[in-house]
Amino acid sequence: MKYYSTNHHAPAASLEEAVVKGLASDRGLFMPEHIDRLPDEFFENIDKFTFQEIACRVAEAFFGEDIPKEDIDRIVCDTLAFDCPVVEVEPSIYSLELFHGPTLAFKDVGARFMARLLQYFIKRQNDGKEVNVLVATSGDTGSAVANGFLGVEGIHVYVLYPKGKVSPIQECQFTTLGKNITAIEVDGVFDDCQSLVKSAFMDAELCDHIKLTSANSINVARFLPQAFYYFNAYARMKEKGLADQLVISVPSGNFGNITAGLFAHRMGLPIKRFIAANNANDIFYNYLMTGVYSPKPSRQTIANAMDVGDPSNFARILDLYGCDHGRITSLISGATYTDEQIAETMKECHDTTGYTLDPHGACGYRALKEGLRPGETGVFLETAHPAKFKDTVEPIIGAEVTIPDRLAAFMKGEKQSVPMTTEFADFKSFLMTR
Repeated sequence: MKYYSTNHHAPAASLEEAVVKGLASDRGLFMPEHIDRLPDEFFENIDKFTFQEIACRVAEAFFGEDIPKEDIDRIVCDTLAFDCPVVEVEPSIYSLELFHGPTLAFKDVGARFMARLLQYFIKRQNDGKEVNVLVATSGDTGSAVANGFLGVEGIHVYVLYPKGKVSPIQECQFTTLGKNITAIEVDGVFDDCQSLVKSAFMDAELCDHIKLTSANSINVARFLPQAFYYFNAYARMKEKGLADQLVISVPSGNFGNITAGLFAHRMGLPIKRFIAANNANDIFYNYLMTGVYSPKPSRQTIANAMDVGDPSNFARILDLYGCDHGRITSLISGATYTDEQIAETMKECHDTTGYTLDPHGACGYRALKEGLRPGETGVFLETAHPAKFKDTVEPIIGAEVTIPDRLAAFMKGEKQSVPMTTEFADFKSFLMTR
């Protein structure tokens, strides 16, 4: 399959080129030239399949033209060494728990898949050149990517994160690893980190010096595999007889997660509608309301992984629906919440149901509470374990959050990071010495 740019001014690329390059030469995002609809028989029997079986079938539809079935099956099964269960929180509202992977965040799925796919391509190229992965993070992406690529031969990862704007536990997960992982502490916000990454790809001298790719959700190998757990959520709800009018609520920052869900829907997954749940960074919500997209500087919130003022994957949503605001709003509604509302939701949910939400999942949960219609069943994405935001969650709910052993292990390491300004010249100079 060929992949085209959302800006439509770059030559079409193969899957391997799209994964290794990350970003098209015209600064657009890669999109597959076609999205195959899965057969009705698959959906009729999906509740009989395991998560891995479902994911292998979906991955074959995405990547089967480019990678032999036995190889893609191996990559998928190695990626999904953990479950993503659906848990009832209260009648008609369920949590899709995406925090059972190595770094306790949903991005483990995409990051682990991309690490394995990129290594597969590197071995196939066999040119001896190291691939340098650039990733900007507002929280969980950095830890998931760093741990997904840790120790992978032929790959070095640079994690750019905004100084003082990720939780201490999140920071520990990518600044204490060493080996082939370098953490870069940017004196700015997430959008500055993302801008540095994009500028690096557009710099001819830098790209001639070192081979670069990105592991943000701008990379097709990062966001497409996230479709796996939407299919699995539907299967598990079908087992319960609750899949007929299913609404999915997605905490949304850079919009890679919900875009993967929209791809799943295009492949035939019978989701009735989606809700994009924002924190105070309400750029997409305002677009839904007005039809005008007006990016602006991000605002810091307690749901920090969603602190994005110019979501990259908005371009993919526009492309998917032909820039038709009416088509987009017919399938996606929006919600936006202040820190006070997020905290209020976390407290109320814990007190009334006993379920502990993280700040991001709280946005998705509240959007369902306020937006479900009669006869609908809602699933929200619980994107990270609440222990990753222990210092925020505990005072709000008035109870202790136990830190899982694998999370506690990260906190014992020594922080290693490189300070960086927001000036691209400084970042380029650093990379040119590598």
